[in-house]
Amino acid sequence: MTTAYLSLGSNKGDRTEYLNRALTILAQKAGIVEKVSPIYQTAAWGKTDQPDFYNIAAEINTGLPAEQLLNAILETEQELGRHRTEKWGQRTIDIDILFYGDAIVNSPNLVIPHPYLQERRFVLQPLSDINPKLIHPKIKKDISALLAECTDPLPVTKLKDLQL
Repeated sequence: MTTAYLSLGSNKGDRTEYLNRALTILAQKAGIVEKVSPIYQTAAWGKTDQPDFYNIAAEINTGLPAEQLLNAILETEQELGRHRTEKWGQRTIDIDILFYGDAIVNSPNLVIPHPYLQERRFVLQPLSDINPKLIHPKIKKDISALLAECTDPLPVTKLKDLQL
C-alpha cells in the first residue's frame, strides 16, 4: 500500500455533495480514505470570473500504481459530471494527485509531486491540516514551511468539517 495525498475542489452545483460523493467513489475505486481536511472556501485560481471553490485534501492508502490511481481519479471525475472543456473553468469536481508516497513521477500523463502545489494556498492549507510535517520530496521542506512561505494572496477560509 502507498499513501497518496489528493486535492479535491468543486465550484459548480452542490459543492459539499460533490466532495462527499468523490470521496465515496474514490474509496471504492482507489483505496482507503484515511484522513480528510475541513472544507475551505477559496476564490477561483487562474480563471477568476467564476464561483468560489470548496477545497479539501485527502490522505488515502492505495494498492494502485500511480498511473492506475490517476485513471481511477479521472473515472471518478467523469462519473460526477466533469467535462474538460475550458482550462481552469467551472467544474463539479477536480481531483489532483499531490503526492504518491515519496515518488517523483514525470510521465506524459502524470507529474508527481504536483508541480504547482507549493504556489497554491488552497492546496497547502487543507494539506497542512492533515499532515503538516509531510516532506515535499523535491523541495525538501515540510508542508507547514511551504504554507508559511506561500505568496498566493487568495484568501482561504475554513467553512466546516466534512462528514465521511
